[in-house]
Amino acid sequence: MGNEAIARGAVEAGVKVVAAYPGTPSSEIPNTISKIAKKYGIYFEWSTNEKVAYEVAFAGAVTGLRSMVTMKHVGLNVASDAFMASAEVGVEGGYVVVSADDPSLHSSQNEQDNRYYARLANIPCIEPGSPQEAKDYTIKAFEISEQYKMPVMLRTTTRVNHTRGDVELGDILSLERTPKFEKNPRRYVTVPTNARVLRENIIKKMDSFKSDLDTIEGKGSLGVIASGIAYNYVKETLLLLDVEAEIYKVAVTHPLSNAIIDFLNRHDDVIVVEELEPIVETEVRSMAQKENIPVTIYGKDIVPRAFELNTTRVANAFRKYKNLPLEEVREFDIPARPPILCPGCPHRASFYAIRKAAPKGIYPSGIGCYTLGFVPPLSAVDSCLCMGASIGFSCGLSEFVSDKIICTIGDSSFFHAGIPPLLDAVYNKHTFVVMILDNETTAMTGHQPHPGTGITGMGESVRKIYPEKLTEAMGIKTDVVDPHDVKRTIEVLKEAVKSDELRVVIARRKCIFLEGAERKNPYVVTDECTGCRLCLNQLGCPAIEFVEGKAVINELCNGCGVCAQICPSNAITGD
Repeated sequence: MGNEAIARGAVEAGVKVVAAYPGTPSSEIPNTISKIAKKYGIYFEWSTNEKVAYEVAFAGAVTGLRSMVTMKHVGLNVASDAFMASAEVGVEGGYVVVSADDPSLHSSQNEQDNRYYARLANIPCIEPGSPQEAKDYTIKAFEISEQYKMPVMLRTTTRVNHTRGDVELGDILSLERTPKFEKNPRRYVTVPTNARVLRENIIKKMDSFKSDLDTIEGKGSLGVIASGIAYNYVKETLLLLDVEAEIYKVAVTHPLSNAIIDFLNRHDDVIVVEELEPIVETEVRSMAQKENIPVTIYGKDIVPRAFELNTTRVANAFRKYKNLPLEEVREFDIPARPPILCPGCPHRASFYAIRKAAPKGIYPSGIGCYTLGFVPPLSAVDSCLCMGASIGFSCGLSEFVSDKIICTIGDSSFFHAGIPPLLDAVYNKHTFVVMILDNETTAMTGHQPHPGTGITGMGESVRKIYPEKLTEAMGIKTDVVDPHDVKRTIEVLKEAVKSDELRVVIARRKCIFLEGAERKNPYVVTDECTGCRLCLNQLGCPAIEFVEGKAVINELCNGCGVCAQICPSNAITGD
């Protein structure tokens, strides 16, 4: 997998520090490192959020150790404050910042193009287009970082992260370095007087930047400039349409090499193919304008700007260029299968209880498995902006509307970004109910540990941090419930909603897929079933079907018993 190749590249490069917060499509990189960290003498940690992860890894790089931080694209929003400052401060050991972008929003709330961040911070950005390049470019990124003493962004996309391919491995570099922090306030203390000097230094570094990673291949009157995964689609398209072209493959998308100027001079027409924003295209157009090159440049006028590219979309762009009929995208008559909470998931019972406790309430939420509470019939998620925003958003809503508010946030998300807005709620006397859905893991991204699990990324047992200890220390009345005890959960929520004060309710039960999670034999439906469909219409559990007017529980059932508790006919039984 591309992500595993990045992990291998980091190991081959002699990485000694890796920090991360999990986020698809980046999660398999730190997952892989966590399994082998001790073997290769790597310090690895799952940090509480991306900003902390960035700062931990940056500290390693400042002390001379090769370091890496990984995150999904929106994670860099969280880390951006440290990211921007670190670019000008610079590093001693190589420092690679992996930003995994998500075109087509497979598992994200947006598809921002983080190549803009590399330009904003004025650091090099390298884009692999295959698992082999993912490994090789990771190694190269460490070398470039060390050469220019600045962070280097390795920007990937979902297709590169998750595609699989043969990868030729290399030797593992043994770097015996003793970490040391050399005091240098003029460099590390970014007050304005120092920062002005650092600003000039980074401009000089980038002006002197050179790389040999870009390649040129093929022959033809048409020129094509492609980067990342788009290069693969271009190659397939040229074969498919029998078009001859010279291809300039951009590996370093910031700063662009001046070799592109010579390439532009050789062609009358050039097509720029890149996923998402016209970043390379804009730079290429600028080069052509500055050099007065009489070349016609095509880009987002024919290549789609939104969502992932593929061979069909790229081929259609070339068909537009050649004024050929476009290929129609075939639609397959298959049922829609949106993601849904798993059978036995404790969140299903929590959302059911929320709807019962405040049927006309407002339900802000956030990013995680619990986002799926928006899917009917639960329909208990009214907003989702980002990690931690459910609480911050509720702070504002509670001041502007009179509706009862119950917001939800996961345990990992609470530690990640939920504590500051909860402090704001206490400080500014906001009134609403926070329900922390504590399934004792970071479930959606692959069951990584967090401060509330008692396990570190290195597999060591540590003291668990309980959310209720934090909330009680803030002076918030807090209740802990088992969401599978439906009656008590509803009672506690009703009392919290009526109290007209800031309240926290923690719904704690292990994710059904965690070791030690309680599983029972599947429940069964008796002849007492009246076919009222309440179990189906209010829970939406995929283990419940309707056959010939009666409920039937299938083999997906994990025996949580929630359906039995809400059945008005007592027609569902189990052990």
